[in-house]
Amino acid sequence: MDDEQDRLLPIANVGRIMKQILPPSAKISKEAKQTMQECATEFISFVTGEASDKCHKENRKTVNGDDICWALSALGFDNCAEAIVRYLHKYREAEREKAISQNKATSSQVKDEESSENKSGQPAHQQTEEAPTPVLEFSVTKGDES
Repeated sequence: MDDEQDRLLPIANVGRIMKQILPPSAKISKEAKQTMQECATEFISFVTGEASDKCHKENRKTVNGDDICWALSALGFDNCAEAIVRYLHKYREAEREKAISQNKATSSQVKDEESSENKSGQPAHQQTEEAPTPVLEFSVTKGDES
């Protein structure tokens, strides 16, 4: 039983997600949470397996967000795929903007340091950084917030 519990999503998280959509006075039975836990875990495994097969055929080792979107479409979950493609696009754009603003802050800090170093007679040096690769994260929200 422990092995099965290890592969399932945490039941507390499943219950919390279920509560978000229900009225505050609604109660959720343990059996309902367990059923949803098993279904959600199976769905994620199903989609991820399809995406993993695609990656294997393409000799890639890493499944990315685009692979998940492709798998959802390939499995007939077009509505979900469209929503996740929109989310993924917005997420990547937000990550790019965050990286740009971090680079600007770092660049500004380096210029300030160079300015103070130049005043003290020390040699100035430049520093450049690559933008970090965004990590795909999903969150569940009520309705479609396009």
